Amino acid sequence: MDFDIGKVELHCEKNNTTAHNTNDISVNRLIVRRGQSFLVTFDLHGPFRPTTDMLELMVETGPQPSEALGTRSVFGIPEGRGKGSSWKVEVHPGSVLLEGSITLDITSPADAPVGEYSLSVKTSANATVGRSLGKLLLLFNPWCQEDWVHLPEEEERQEYVMREQGLVYRGSEKYISSLAWDFGQFEDDIVDICLKLLDVNPKCLRDPAKDFSARCNPIYVSRVVSAMINANDDRGVLLGRWDGQYNGGVSPTHWNGSVEVLRRWLNNGGNPVKYGQCWVFAAVMCTVLRCLGIPCRVVTNFQSAHDTDKNLTIDDFFSDNGVRPKQSQDSVWNYHVWVEAWMRRPDLSGDSLYDGWQAVDPTPQEKSTGVYCCGPAPVKAILQGHIDLKYDVPFVFAEVNADRVTWMVFADGSKKKILTDTGSVGQNISTKAVGSDKRVDITANYKYAEGTKKERTVYNNAANRVNNLEDKENSNGILDRKPSDVSMKIVELTKPLSGKDIDLKLVLNSDDRETRTLVIHVNVQAMRYTGIPSSKIQTELKEQKLRPNQDLIIPIHIPFSVYGENMRESNSIKVSAVVTDKDNSDAVYITEKDIVPESPSLTIKAIGSELQYSDMMAEVVFENPLSKGLRDCSITVTGSGLLTETMEARIPFLKQGQRLRVKMPFTPYRPGPKKLVANFNCDQFRNIKASCNVDILPVTSAVPPLP
Repeated sequence: MDFDIGKVELHCEKNNTTAHNTNDISVNRLIVRRGQSFLVTFDLHGPFRPTTDMLELMVETGPQPSEALGTRSVFGIPEGRGKGSSWKVEVHPGSVLLEGSITLDITSPADAPVGEYSLSVKTSANATVGRSLGKLLLLFNPWCQEDWVHLPEEEERQEYVMREQGLVYRGSEKYISSLAWDFGQFEDDIVDICLKLLDVNPKCLRDPAKDFSARCNPIYVSRVVSAMINANDDRGVLLGRWDGQYNGGVSPTHWNGSVEVLRRWLNNGGNPVKYGQCWVFAAVMCTVLRCLGIPCRVVTNFQSAHDTDKNLTIDDFFSDNGVRPKQSQDSVWNYHVWVEAWMRRPDLSGDSLYDGWQAVDPTPQEKSTGVYCCGPAPVKAILQGHIDLKYDVPFVFAEVNADRVTWMVFADGSKKKILTDTGSVGQNISTKAVGSDKRVDITANYKYAEGTKKERTVYNNAANRVNNLEDKENSNGILDRKPSDVSMKIVELTKPLSGKDIDLKLVLNSDDRETRTLVIHVNVQAMRYTGIPSSKIQTELKEQKLRPNQDLIIPIHIPFSVYGENMRESNSIKVSAVVTDKDNSDAVYITEKDIVPESPSLTIKAIGSELQYSDMMAEVVFENPLSKGLRDCSITVTGSGLLTETMEARIPFLKQGQRLRVKMPFTPYRPGPKKLVANFNCDQFRNIKASCNVDILPVTSAVPPLP
């Protein structure tokens, strides 16, 4: 008598998802990682003889699946059935056939395409028609040594794959602040949204069979995701906007996490979510890659160059009154945020020379092979200036190590080169530490220390490859004219706080023997973080005598009543001083300082037992720092694993000096380290953020409450 199969057990909850580190995604679906075995148990009708009876399994993914493309595999028992198949199966050592069931160990190859598969079985009794066993979802596997995304350290796997919350660094090189971000890669439906994102990418729409096959390669997948996070030339997730006009959407500073963004994209029928800027693009991409199983982290580069003409040089222009006229598409952003993804790069060398972190940037800046995407660019190649490698290494190299040339533009349109600066681009490159909320400076991963011979050698070699030029002039960063005998600096007198007046001083000193008459322009502008002025705040013109070896001090007072209105959609204040010698028109001196006023204090804390399914409370406190009332105040609180949806409280009016305290109940539903993130808005302040850590203990015997 031939045997047949009855009930099938996929062991989703008790075995497979736990062993494959996917139980945070779902315990009701078969979600496994490639290169690692999973269990399937069949109840048997009739005796099963492993050496003679046939049990044949088949997996398929994508349209027109085929063995040649790696999207179809047939394999089974007895051993050798489906010979040549990349998928393998064997009887589980603990399986006892006499009890009327058989448990199989099924193993996918470590280079199988990721995505959703159908799983079916044939037996000796139904050799012509396969029986469907349902769907399985296959992800990249950082725990598997043969997988190109293998990450050796468990602590790093927990941080770069499993951690649902993180920090994004913003501000400027001297005012670094952290923004708590809720990646939420294990929230319900996020994995399906990530697969949807792959399915609507242009390469898949053109040739779906080839695209599904290519999903075996994390290099390919990361490049597709980079293109699909922005909506510039496809059905991507986010539309970028940097002009401060956010009609029809929300300001990029509104977002606290990726889940709301991705769900809006899906619910909008694949139309782009409005609006994003670099940190939003990068954080959403981090969510997608972690969900798919590619280890990744968010990285911030301060003083980040955008080199549009690809010559590794950024041109800055000043007028003689301190205003920055726009004569170049090049720019230096206060900061720029991208993603590093961990993977091997056998496409670049026969050894592991370029394995490891790869810069991948979804912010639409420049096209790469005709598409708005960037990377993966090996960080090791950027460090060595190997800019002839794919993908987009020259662009990322310029972001962290371009030279800056400052020009003075005169009223008649003529211009004069003032100085060449080789050291200011690429400062304090930052990412969150493993296992803590500390900031880690990874600048040394991208370039050798500024001022060293090695750094200049790498830069000049890269510039020669790009420009076919000899070593650049002024490579030591000195002025293009004789060294200045006038020194200038802008000094803070008070800590810059949003809501308070800002006081600075301009200090000038000369070692010249003669008293000099100086014309001093001080210009204050509100700046977007992209290095583009958004509005003029104030300007001042003075004529002063500078005596030998004496400090000349010019006070700079910036009232909140003047700058506050201009800062709602701006990141920083740029204070520039342009000084000319009245008796010597060739003597021109420039200094500038970026100031990022600190936001008013907002705090959040969790109250109650930090236990899964226990009632807790989020307490948010804000105090009005202004001498007038605040209108249209709102507080929102989010947190993956803690709140199933965003909570909001609205307060129509907050009197001057009044302290606001809001409590919101929540019930944590997923254990592990989590973050509560609060956001405060009103008519005077936009998107003030605060966060706190919450470590939820599991209740293994707990039964989830009914919805």
